[in-house]
Amino acid sequence: MARGKLRIYLGAAPGVGKTYAMQSEAHRRTERGTDCVVAFVEHHHRPRTEVMPHGLEQVPRRRLLAAGIDVVSTVNIQHLESLGDVVESITGVRQRETVPDEVVRRADDIELVDMSPQALRRRMAHGNIYQPDKVDAALANYFRPGNLTALRELADLSAVATS
Repeated sequence: MARGKLRIYLGAAPGVGKTYAMQSEAHRRTERGTDCVVAFVEHHHRPRTEVMPHGLEQVPRRRLLAAGIDVVSTVNIQHLESLGDVVESITGVRQRETVPDEVVRRADDIELVDMSPQALRRRMAHGNIYQPDKVDAALANYFRPGNLTALRELADLSAVATS
């Protein structure tokens, strides 16, 4: 059996639109007649993202690539294992959930999902990323313009290096 293909939507930070773009692709594939299912979506209670899986078949998680199934996924730059120290030096936050770099290197396609720091901060202020009680702290800490600019540059460099 042929190995499935892995496509990753890579972003600089939560809220840039990776999950939305991924699910939009799933709907486009379904409309073209491709058999497409959803194994897992972490929507973080974002209303627009939460409704996106509707109309798509959902299945339990499993070892999809080994089964010859194409997989489309998302990753934020701060979750790449080798960048933990760099991201921590930028943001002051150590990421506990990481993805081995080898997973991203083995991807057949990486699509960078990008948004300016100003636009991302606006999305945050409008409540489109985190719950209202977490917005002020996020904007004052992790989502500071300098942090977002540095993470964005890191994501851009990583997307080029792995493609």
